[in-house]
Amino acid sequence: MPEDRKTTTISGSEARQGYIVLKTPLRRAIFIAGLAGIVLLAIIMSLA
Repeated sequence: MPEDRKTTTISGSEARQGYIVLKTPLRRAIFIAGLAGIVLLAIIMSLA
């Protein structure tokens, strides 16, 4: 490893991935409809 390379140390809480915020009923409905759409698409594609 080259000596001039700097390393960065971050804590576990800083390295965590983002999360989905479903605060409003509209956002929650859109998210659930998207999941249902993916499942329906998978079913349709398996039948075709």
